[in-house]
Amino acid sequence: MVPIPGGEIEFQGKKTTIKAFFMAKTEVTWEAFDAFLKSGPPSKSYDQTVFGPDAVARPSKSYILPDLGWGHNGYPVINVSYTNVDMFCRWLSNVSKKKYRLPTQEEWIWACRASSDAPDVKSTDWCLENSDRTTHPVGRKSANGFGLFDMYGNAGEWATDSVGKPVLCGGSYLDPASSISPLSEKRWTPKWQETDPQMPKSRWWLSDGSFAGFRIVCEDEGQ
Repeated sequence: MVPIPGGEIEFQGKKTTIKAFFMAKTEVTWEAFDAFLKSGPPSKSYDQTVFGPDAVARPSKSYILPDLGWGHNGYPVINVSYTNVDMFCRWLSNVSKKKYRLPTQEEWIWACRASSDAPDVKSTDWCLENSDRTTHPVGRKSANGFGLFDMYGNAGEWATDSVGKPVLCGGSYLDPASSISPLSEKRWTPKWQETDPQMPKSRWWLSDGSFAGFRIVCEDEGQ
């Protein structure tokens, strides 16, 4: 985790004051996520329970190989839904006794910009032009001004927008460098689960979401 200073951001015509927080220097990797997957029994495949604010549930088994065989240890988690990563944050908060969560969209944009000029994405991140259409181990490119890696590319990162809805921030290994900026975002569509044969579709895994990963923030790191 690295400290991110506070500041003010203007987004969608509204100015927001960002309080200082701590953010993971890389996207969450599979070895960290594996500890969550193995920490308790998985939910039933078609579990329709509404998870309460303090509930922690584990993902049901994915019918595909979640890392797609691209690489595991050191590689960013992919193919995960917002529900999945939200439960990871709840689990991590439980076991660590610290408050971990997904960033707000404004926090994510602020951290991505790092109070600096836009980088040459092809030299600092994995994008369409240099990725060979696959994710890569985290932290192999240059860090931004706050010490964060892979903010513009590799895997997109789940965040929470101003009304509490999921939003995938940043570009990914599939996006051309020219289209990636701190304001890049994607919203879930049925195409992200088009090849999932289950009915209903999995609430945990995105069969066609190889670009969907996440990064966490901590509200009280070091306290």
